[in-house]
Amino acid sequence: MLKHAKIHLLVTGGTLDKDYDPLSGELIFPPTHVPKILQQARVSLELEITPLMALDSLQMTDADRLQIAQACLQTAASAIVITHGTDTMVKTGEKLQQLMQQAPWLGLSDKTIVLTGAMRPFALSDSDASFNLGASLLAAQMAPPGVYVCMNGQLHSVEAVQKNRRLGRFEARTP
Repeated sequence: MLKHAKIHLLVTGGTLDKDYDPLSGELIFPPTHVPKILQQARVSLELEITPLMALDSLQMTDADRLQIAQACLQTAASAIVITHGTDTMVKTGEKLQQLMQQAPWLGLSDKTIVLTGAMRPFALSDSDASFNLGASLLAAQMAPPGVYVCMNGQLHSVEAVQKNRRLGRFEARTP
């Protein structure tokens, strides 16, 4: 049984939204690919999409994480999906989890927040972006309140996940 009527999708950039610029030879941030991903997948959920920033997560600051937290606080939706770069996705999730635990009166403790991203840009072939975003939308509807990372077909509590850079995937955190 799905428990959330509406999902708020916060876009922050990351590899999911990057594209190759043939003139400079660099990866750049065009306007977000999220609407195209949703259209291709024929998503019919009630969604609110808010582009917050277009950053590589290695460039993300504490001020940027505060902006993400404020957006989570301000939305009326109890289900939130955040597209995020994979390098610091767990760090952002831990900040949100910390807010949830230390300041329950703020109203985050009754929200389900799912962070997701991609190891390869959506605009390039063989990307995991669409799969990860779709899995995250389902996870946001099904998981109990908390902060999660949804990648590689798995949903992890943020305090129990890590990025395995050698294998290019997310997995349970080893003690």
